[in-house]
Amino acid sequence: FGFLTSSFVQRFCIYRFASLISLHIFYFLSYGWNLNVMPVLDQSVLCHINADISGMKVPWLYVGMVFSAFCWHIEDHWSYSINYLHWGEPKTWYGVPSLAAEQLEEVMKRLTPELFDSQPDLLHQLVTLMNPNTLMSHGVPVVRTNQCAGEFVITFPRAYHSGFNQGYNFAEAVNFCTADWLPAGRQCIEHYRRLRRYCVFSHEELICKMAAFPEKLDLNLAVAVHKEMFIMVQEERRLRKAVLEKGITEAEREAFELLPDDERQCMKCKTTCFLSALACYDCPDGLVCLFHINDLCKCSSSRQYLRYRYTLDELPAMLHKLKIRAESFDTWANKVRVALDVEDGRKRSFEELRALESEARERRFPNSELLQRLRNCLNEAEACVSQVLGLVSGQDARIETPQPTVTELRVLLEQMGSLPCAMHQIGDVKDVLEQVEAYQIEAREALASLPPSVGLLQSLLEKGQQLGIEVPEAYELQQQVEQAQWLDEVKQALAPSAQRGSLVIMQELLVTGAKIASSPSVDKARAELQELLTIAERWEEKAHFCLEARQKHPPAILEAIIREAENIPVYLPNIQALKDALAKAQAWIADVDEIQNGDHYPCLDDLEGLVAIGRDLPVGLEELRQLEVQVLTAHSWREKASKTFLKKNSCYTLLEVLCPCADAGSDTSKRSRWIEKELGFYRSDTELLGLSAQDLRDPGSVIVAFKDGEQKEKEGILQLRRMNSSKPSPLASSRTASSATSICVCGQVPAGVGALQCDLCQDWFHGQCVSVPRLLSSSRPSSTSSPLLAWWEWDTKFLCPLCMRSRRPRLETILSLLVALQRLPVRLPEGEALQCLTERAIVWQGRARQALASEDVTALLGQLAELRHQLQEEPTNCRLEESPTYPATPDSDPHREGSGKDMPKQAPGLLSNVDSMTSHEKVAPVQGSGKTCLEVLSSLLPQLTGPVLNLPEATRAPLEELMLEGDLLEVTLDENHSIWQLLQAGQPPDVERIRTLLELEKPEHKGNRTRGRALEKRRRRQQQKIDLGRKSKDLVQEELQSKKARNSGIKPKEGQEEFEDETDSENIFLTSTDHRPILKGNQNTFHQNNSGSVVSFPSLTPLLHHSCPQQEEL
Repeated sequence: FGFLTSSFVQRFCIYRFASLISLHIFYFLSYGWNLNVMPVLDQSVLCHINADISGMKVPWLYVGMVFSAFCWHIEDHWSYSINYLHWGEPKTWYGVPSLAAEQLEEVMKRLTPELFDSQPDLLHQLVTLMNPNTLMSHGVPVVRTNQCAGEFVITFPRAYHSGFNQGYNFAEAVNFCTADWLPAGRQCIEHYRRLRRYCVFSHEELICKMAAFPEKLDLNLAVAVHKEMFIMVQEERRLRKAVLEKGITEAEREAFELLPDDERQCMKCKTTCFLSALACYDCPDGLVCLFHINDLCKCSSSRQYLRYRYTLDELPAMLHKLKIRAESFDTWANKVRVALDVEDGRKRSFEELRALESEARERRFPNSELLQRLRNCLNEAEACVSQVLGLVSGQDARIETPQPTVTELRVLLEQMGSLPCAMHQIGDVKDVLEQVEAYQIEAREALASLPPSVGLLQSLLEKGQQLGIEVPEAYELQQQVEQAQWLDEVKQALAPSAQRGSLVIMQELLVTGAKIASSPSVDKARAELQELLTIAERWEEKAHFCLEARQKHPPAILEAIIREAENIPVYLPNIQALKDALAKAQAWIADVDEIQNGDHYPCLDDLEGLVAIGRDLPVGLEELRQLEVQVLTAHSWREKASKTFLKKNSCYTLLEVLCPCADAGSDTSKRSRWIEKELGFYRSDTELLGLSAQDLRDPGSVIVAFKDGEQKEKEGILQLRRMNSSKPSPLASSRTASSATSICVCGQVPAGVGALQCDLCQDWFHGQCVSVPRLLSSSRPSSTSSPLLAWWEWDTKFLCPLCMRSRRPRLETILSLLVALQRLPVRLPEGEALQCLTERAIVWQGRARQALASEDVTALLGQLAELRHQLQEEPTNCRLEESPTYPATPDSDPHREGSGKDMPKQAPGLLSNVDSMTSHEKVAPVQGSGKTCLEVLSSLLPQLTGPVLNLPEATRAPLEELMLEGDLLEVTLDENHSIWQLLQAGQPPDVERIRTLLELEKPEHKGNRTRGRALEKRRRRQQQKIDLGRKSKDLVQEELQSKKARNSGIKPKEGQEEFEDETDSENIFLTSTDHRPILKGNQNTFHQNNSGSVVSFPSLTPLLHHSCPQQEEL
């Protein structure tokens, strides 16, 4: 099946999406082989039909499937057709030539007479199929072809064709009519008239429309239209004469092209009328063509009248115009032939020949040999005119264009004389030739005079350049002038009073001298110039070596090189660079002396800047090595201090850690700064303290800023504590949504079990997101282990990562850093800050010791020591299930039963060693109970009571203030821990925090236990290898003895071998285990009998207590 394409849709797509269509697609849209363009080309007759005729002017698209066929048919009006297969399977065609069209029709009528009797125009309906073999058997010639994708198939007028598709494909087809189709179109109208078939368009109207504008017709088309118009006029005269003989005299003009086709069709033959038609006044609904005037109606001839488009006088006028258009080419050709061959002896002007060429272009004459001769003649004349204009134009124009030679000038003169057109510029060429010949004579005379005058030669050279012709004598003049000018430049460059020229100028002079013609004076100047250039390059190379050498030379050597190079009359860039480097080195030495002899030690930044500058200088400097050692020592001290204070992967700098936290009062600011530090863009604490780069060089500024920062830090943390204390607790059962909610470092709101509150800023965090204290370890060394039930000594103090920014080393470590700092001859901002921090810590330590030495606090410390001693001396023969009790305090619960006498006898003694065990030992099952120590602690949480001290408010307030200031210090002090124990003992135990710490510590202990087992296995394997190595010699001897025994016929007993194997394996096992004692102290073992009852219990001796860091690094 097929469907219609519309040129309107094509035009819409072109102009609507013109910006999206590339240039090559535009080219194909207007290409002649485009089936949308072919019917409306200038050489196609259909371009003169304004209407879009479906199937003829507008292509159809055909989608075929396997064995889908198209019947025997010919095109409308017997026009040409062209079919293009875009893609798909081939299409098979069967065709009959136009000469056998009537024969094919007769064969089909003879074979199927019944069909043609009922439908005479059956073959025009595309419904008739007949086997090509049948047609060929009756003498009809049939040809066959296969059309593949990308191929065209063209059918000629009245050439019957049919075919089928070999598969799925896609094709496009359209009609077109050339000039040779016009006779066939006229015959088709006569054929349609006999068959009474409707016409697609009026053939007479098409001919008259083309004849009305003959100048727009192609020449071949105009000739064909003239012939058809002549036949049509003769036929129209004959038909109108017949109408007049019938007695019809009435007539009126009618514009048939304005009527619809169905209103101007002949009632008899269905032909579309245009030139004339016969109508009746009494029967206005119909008309007939002049071939059927007797078939109009039965009315009288007086009632009938003639309707005509043109009179018989107008038709010959149109025919005459066509004749003029058809014969215009012959007239034009005669004119061109006479002009080119100069048959009349008169040369035409250039304008006359150009007019003939324009006439051919405007009238669209076909390309011919005569037209090509005319165009060649015009092109040759234009080239000559262009050359002449170049000769007579100004001097600037002649210099820019290539200059012709004298020979070419004579050839141009001869060429202009041989052209068939008159050239008035020939006189200008003769004048130029005469000037050139006169110049040649004058130049030869000047060159022959000795010695030649440079001024005369220069003037003659300029005169020759103005001629615009390449003269041989001008080249000799140019050589003489170049030699004289070059010698003058060399003399000026080497003159003592002249400014020194650079090496580039000398090299350019040598290059220029090599290009000019040789002469004795030129050769001598070149030799002198080359010698001077060689010496200068040698000194340049020596200076370059001093500038680029790895081993730098001292200033004295450089000064000697510069003094010697001053005697060369050439500017040397490397020598100048060496001068500049030496000047910079001297200025650098002066800067070093100034900074070293100042009132204070130089700053590290200043020394680094001087070292960087000194390293870039190509001069050997003794002071540079000293500065490098000082900078290296300062960096080493800073790195040691950073390792002492900074945590691993810390986002703070050492100076920020040593300085007070300037924005401690803003929770939002601290958190945003934490995130900004993690991302890498933030402001440092030194900037927030108002310290610029220049202030850091002044010790007084650093101290003043540090003191101000201390007070701001304290005020800020108090404000932050008040704000965070007002936030709802995450441990509360019911909380209301509020904007003032704690936010963890992970960005989420901490809620429920597992949340910890910072003891400094009072904010809440997830226990899994921060480093938490180890509950079963102590933060300070002690010679004795702490009783398990002394809960106020448990390490439950938690500082968030926003408050604890460093490792917080002990004061002794800091003092060693200060001692090393005093030996540095360099000032560092970090050193100034460390001194301020140390002074701050020592001042706080003195205040803390004074507070701890007061009478009230001393008494409280004595009570704690007595209570701790009492818990440590309790007998250890009680069962774990018994509830512990504490000595009563004045503020204890009066309903609490029990006293110190009722405390468990065995549990404290048994569990007092837990704190001294290793990580994988702490989670080991308690003997006889199957529980780990962490489980025992969890079971004891509900039984903890407190407070154990009556801490008055007058004593508590100073201690809390000291605790606050001590927590702000990035230093670890024992007094801080003592104050913390006093404050803990004076308040009830924080059971929720202890429970949270226990839950967070259990997974870690499990991992430690697994790692401990793996480590133990690794130790056993290593010990086995060592034991096997020691026994290798004994095994060799035993093997030798065994061989001797086998040779002597003595076989060892199997039981003995098995016993020896078992003994060896047991020895290996015991050796690996004996070197790893589990407990230090008594070596009692733990045994059970077969019934599972405990026979004896171990006696555990407390281990030495080791200090552990309070919190892990973030």
